[in-house]
Amino acid sequence: MRVPGSTLFYESAGTGSPVILLHGGNLDRRMWDAEFGALQRTHRVIRYDARGYGRSGASDTAFSAHHDLRALMDALQLPRASLVGLSLGGRVAMDFALAHPERVDRLVLVAPGISGGTWAEDADTAWLAVAREAAKRQDSVAVARAWLGSAYIRTALRDSTTAKRVRQWVEDQSPFWAGVVRHPDLEVEAAPPAAGRLAELTAPILLVVGTADTPFILDVARAIQAQAARVQRVDIPGVGHMVNLEAPGPFREALLAFLAH
Repeated sequence: MRVPGSTLFYESAGTGSPVILLHGGNLDRRMWDAEFGALQRTHRVIRYDARGYGRSGASDTAFSAHHDLRALMDALQLPRASLVGLSLGGRVAMDFALAHPERVDRLVLVAPGISGGTWAEDADTAWLAVAREAAKRQDSVAVARAWLGSAYIRTALRDSTTAKRVRQWVEDQSPFWAGVVRHPDLEVEAAPPAAGRLAELTAPILLVVGTADTPFILDVARAIQAQAARVQRVDIPGVGHMVNLEAPGPFREALLAFLAH
């Protein structure tokens, strides 16, 4: 489907109350393969590649990711949906829920990022310095490799099968990495950002966090739990940032139970 300045690729399956899956940064809709299959038995489930990722088009114009989500819901004639987002996807889901609370049934925030957040100055951002230097050299491959060495993905690579899938997904993102190098600041952050508005979230929230995630993500989770009104938190011991890939069984159990209520 077309959006201003680009196209979005999406997949839809099943019937019932709609659920939209929003992937994490530097990946694409395939990170939700297992959940897409499980949810279509009881829901209408939609997953899509964010602008510049996977099979969606790149963008050479400024855009807002939560505006793209609204365009997708409008095109599919969905007045309301539950949103499931990991990392970047969690940030977009929160921004959308704050802009359009009447269109969100439930929020599942998995290791969520947040607009307006302050990055912790520790190991979870060391990869950014490497990536920025690579970007100056116009080296999109080195940018991607920097992310693969980051704390955000390291624990997911311990399992050989998961590592093979993730590395393939990252390799497939070459248009995205090239776009990062050419246009690092095209995405317009929500204004005002979510970091100062968490108390305004009205939908029921399932917050799922791995206890071995980065300090920044753990700080975001604490803020959501402290400030949002209707939060059910699930901590998965020993798991890092890619929660659904590292602990598929416990994650899916929590997800399906929350959406069934």
